[in-house]
Amino acid sequence: MNKLKNILNKRLGFMGLLIFFLWFKTVIAYYADFSLGVSDPLQHLILIINPIATAVILLSIALYITRSKASYIVMGVIYFLESALLYGNILYYREFSDFLSFNTIAGVSKVSKGLGGSAANMMQPHDFIYGLDFIIIAILLLTHYIKIDARPMRKLTAIATTFLGIFFFSLNLTIAESNRPQLLGRTFDRAYIVKYLGLNTFLAYDSIKTVQNNQVRSEAVGTDMDDVLSYTKQNYAKPNPKYFGEAKGKNIIVIHLESFQQFLINDKVNDQEVTPFLNSLYNDKNTMSFDNFYHQVGQGKTSDAENMLETGLFGLPEGSLFSKLGSDNTFQAAPAILGQKDGYTSAVFHGNVGSFWNRDNVYKNMGYDYFFDSSYYNKTDDSSLQYGMKDKLMLSESVKYLEQLQQPFYTKFITVTNHYPFDLPAEDNDGFQAPNTDNSAVNNYFVTAHYLDNALKEFFDYLKSSGIYDNSMIVLYGDHYGLSNSQNTALAPLVGVDSSDWTEFNDSQMQKVPFMIHMKGLKGGINHTYGGEIDVLPTILHMAGINTKQYVQLGTDLLSKNHSQIVAFRNKNFITPNYTVLKDSDGNPQVFKNSTGEQVDLDQDPVLKRKVAKWQEAVNTKLKLSDTINNKNLLRFYTPTGFTPIDSKDYSYQNEIQRLVKTRDDLGLKSTSVYSKNGNKTTTNLYNTDAPELNGDRTVIDSWSSILKGNSDTSN
Repeated sequence: MNKLKNILNKRLGFMGLLIFFLWFKTVIAYYADFSLGVSDPLQHLILIINPIATAVILLSIALYITRSKASYIVMGVIYFLESALLYGNILYYREFSDFLSFNTIAGVSKVSKGLGGSAANMMQPHDFIYGLDFIIIAILLLTHYIKIDARPMRKLTAIATTFLGIFFFSLNLTIAESNRPQLLGRTFDRAYIVKYLGLNTFLAYDSIKTVQNNQVRSEAVGTDMDDVLSYTKQNYAKPNPKYFGEAKGKNIIVIHLESFQQFLINDKVNDQEVTPFLNSLYNDKNTMSFDNFYHQVGQGKTSDAENMLETGLFGLPEGSLFSKLGSDNTFQAAPAILGQKDGYTSAVFHGNVGSFWNRDNVYKNMGYDYFFDSSYYNKTDDSSLQYGMKDKLMLSESVKYLEQLQQPFYTKFITVTNHYPFDLPAEDNDGFQAPNTDNSAVNNYFVTAHYLDNALKEFFDYLKSSGIYDNSMIVLYGDHYGLSNSQNTALAPLVGVDSSDWTEFNDSQMQKVPFMIHMKGLKGGINHTYGGEIDVLPTILHMAGINTKQYVQLGTDLLSKNHSQIVAFRNKNFITPNYTVLKDSDGNPQVFKNSTGEQVDLDQDPVLKRKVAKWQEAVNTKLKLSDTINNKNLLRFYTPTGFTPIDSKDYSYQNEIQRLVKTRDDLGLKSTSVYSKNGNKTTTNLYNTDAPELNGDRTVIDSWSSILKGNSDTSN
């Protein structure tokens, strides 16, 4: 006991006590109050050690102060602020499922208003732990168990302590990067930074990014939109009268096919169709299927794909626009346009946490009325994989919400099972035999794609039996590659190419993903037009009868005769109907013939060389304009006629069930929901799934019937 007392009566010892208390409280909060998605032993280890480094660095500041009392006071102030930041995050997270950001702290009055003006309502019994340390420290000081160390502190000791904290942080960052590469570069989720590096690092990172963004935006002026509007006017592609308005007034259902590549369509492995249902849909006379459609994502991957489909703008050259700018940017997005023009109700269904890719904030800025994330689903130990609920469970359980939406609705379903590393429990496989390459990811990719296909068939069967199908346009798209370039040589024999003959051109062809528009009565077929994800929004809006001329969109309608068939990639490579242009390591263009994959010598073809230079200039201009619009938030300076900019404060995804029921009940006989049209009877009993987790038990889906009738508690 005396030894401990001697340690605590030294300045470094007292600092060690404060570090211990901060570490202890933070770890308690990590596990008791935050949902950080810890999934393996290494992540638990990182979670336990990450509060230490920044606590050491910050508290070591007090060691540089010569006067002992002043040093202790500064140490106490830092400790108090750190504790306040921790508890502030706890209360804020309980209300908003998010962490305090730079902008949130800067607008503290808005936070107080957002918290309902009464933090006491969010306090929980175990919160005494977060204040117990102050009582212990006060008792130790008042009883003189701890005395102020009056001896001067050597500067070398202070410096060594700071460097010790920096060493711990470097070690923490190294371990974190080994478990989650490009952690700070791509910024998947705010919770990821907290989980791997801690609250202090998240706040510092967010503050730096905010200052950088604000600096760029502060330099923007309204006239910066002139070049943008001139470009969109010159490159506008008027709608094809054959298809314009074909889906007017119909529900629009977008199905996001995670990591799904075009080569899977009509493919067979071991004489088995990999995706029999999607094959039938792809070749259906009521489906417009595009066989030269490419993903155009960058580091933001899935979030980039969503951004292009919703806004008609590209993602960023580095990182994710959703994560970096999505909380503050002004958008002219599909849900807002459809809602304001034709009264569409909009919703997203996704079996992962809402904060992943910052979706819970971005969707508000896009004008989505509802967002059903993992908190709205019946989660069990075996219902989810790494990136969320299995597709069969997510889709089957989503219909209890879908049937309550007022029609017409614009909805997006984000599947996740076909996501790397493509692990699927054996009980979820219906007997599909995987290929036998020497790469397990390649083998498993076909298995998870087959599972996704089965899940989609079940969902379509429900749409038809419930009557939703007859009044809907269904859009399906692959968001990005599933197998990376490093895995393509193992894949090569399965797509008819010898591994030794695989080239960069073959890699570029793997950027093809499916894009299908399916609607009863649509004059479909296989469309060979070249295009990409940037072109989806104008295509969908024109089919819905909404002319896109006044909106800022950098893609063009795939069905228009004026559509540009130069497909720009985020790294400035591009593809045309005849040529694929890829830069070499020195930035020089390598040109390949699409028909043969043969490389062309531009020096021997000066005419083509000039064309390539012209195409490259067009690609660079389009990408540069997109980056300027996004980074400077230029859409705040331009509002199309009849469009009202979205105010994210008007949206909340905390009480979705209550809002669904209230809207339905308020409308009464005027309600257009499927539930109301079915005589106030649920249609969930029409959903048939062979998901093994349910074992034929419908109660997981049907148990919400009483809630949806408004007869019981509807809290989330």
